[in-house]
Amino acid sequence: MRKNVNIVVVPMCSKRQPEENFEYLTMQLDRLSISEPTLICLPEAWLAFCRDGQESHEVSKQAKHWVSELSSLCQAKQVWIAAGTMPIDSGTGRYFAASCLFNAQGELVTTYNKIHLFDADVADSSKHYRESEFTQAGSEIQVVDSPFGRLGLSVCYDVRFPGLYQMQRELGADIILVPSAFTTVTGRAHWLPLLQARAIENQCFVIAAAQVGKHENGRETYGHSVIISPWGEVLENSELSLQPIQRRIDLNEIDKIRAAMPVSMHNRFKSNYL
Repeated sequence: MRKNVNIVVVPMCSKRQPEENFEYLTMQLDRLSISEPTLICLPEAWLAFCRDGQESHEVSKQAKHWVSELSSLCQAKQVWIAAGTMPIDSGTGRYFAASCLFNAQGELVTTYNKIHLFDADVADSSKHYRESEFTQAGSEIQVVDSPFGRLGLSVCYDVRFPGLYQMQRELGADIILVPSAFTTVTGRAHWLPLLQARAIENQCFVIAAAQVGKHENGRETYGHSVIISPWGEVLENSELSLQPIQRRIDLNEIDKIRAAMPVSMHNRFKSNYL
């Protein structure tokens, strides 16, 4: 028998300055009453929702400082933090959109660098998104052990590529993390259907922390941070609120669903990744 685990998702409307966003995160954690092992999930670009790629690249040069600050915060609060993304200098003139996972001792457990970069045209005020101009794409899939089961890390645009999640499922993922900053236009059309599909087809919990609202850089993000069951049920949805959402989830539900419908066993198109 597996246990129930505590998940907290912190929606954010991040500003351009890292100091302000870190202060906001600390304030939100101060308000929580935590008495058990807890995973705190943050959205994409939580540290700095910058004006452009050049500004993000400047922030990436401060990455060591913010990794240290997050480490100290985890130790002080005795929580795990899945830190959405923050820019980390790749040494190539670009930066990684890095999703860093810390344990309650403040140790950096793993870093996932966003693999799929958002180069798309969208019918909003920004019109064109070209993430690859300044961001270095990652290449390594990350699925790691934790007190909350095996965690599969991904970021935002990754959610449109189901092959990534099938590989995570083969690597034993129980919970899929999808920190995001979805545009309002694409969010209205695709956000929940994509997340529910990833949960259903891989029989995993999906935790998606999201940016929400109008940002200093002119962007507008969809919000709707969610916790979704392996059956595809939306258990918690922040909608347009900045109020954190919290849920104790039963990992035994994963095993029951997989036993009743052994999709992975039936899959005749398994990857050659392993």
